[in-house]
Amino acid sequence: MSDLPTAGAAGVSNGSGPGSDPFALLGLPRDMKVDPHALDAAYRELQAQVHPDRFAGKTDAERRVAMQWATAANEAYRTLRKPLPRARYLIESAGVGLGEHDNTAMPADFLMQQMEWREHVAEARAHRDDKGLRHIEHAIRGAEGELWPLLEALVAAADWSHAADVWRRLRFLEKLRDDIEDVRSALLD
Repeated sequence: MSDLPTAGAAGVSNGSGPGSDPFALLGLPRDMKVDPHALDAAYRELQAQVHPDRFAGKTDAERRVAMQWATAANEAYRTLRKPLPRARYLIESAGVGLGEHDNTAMPADFLMQQMEWREHVAEARAHRDDKGLRHIEHAIRGAEGELWPLLEALVAAADWSHAADVWRRLRFLEKLRDDIEDVRSALLD
């Protein structure tokens, strides 16, 4: 299995392998900010080494291991490509659960704003008001613009509990933007 990554290849170190830390797997620093060009280059380099097509003539065991590496590379890329999954990984790898489905405790003013925006989205849907949707989307992006620097600072300070709280708020906002996109798609049909 000499064709598979070894120590130092594509940032893979001794003890790393499929399922390991996506930052280590791709040879990138553990940080909220990831250089997208470095991420793409590291991913392409690792995929070039482990792509299953390179192992077509190898043993079943070698093909399985190559597939595991390729899958791990894909998962690492998906995790690090967007800030919310990247933050999720960093927070959870620090041992803090996000409680995304069972911890809905949010500041009252944040929840009130959410409810107001959701009402406006429902009204915009009922009135087929794309301009209203754009206005709400702009407000959501403003709220996200305030929360992202806070999350980055909390992660940098390893304040994982507060980082998890901010992450949940950003996840709420992402879901609301997804709902707006669904409404917009329905308006176009």
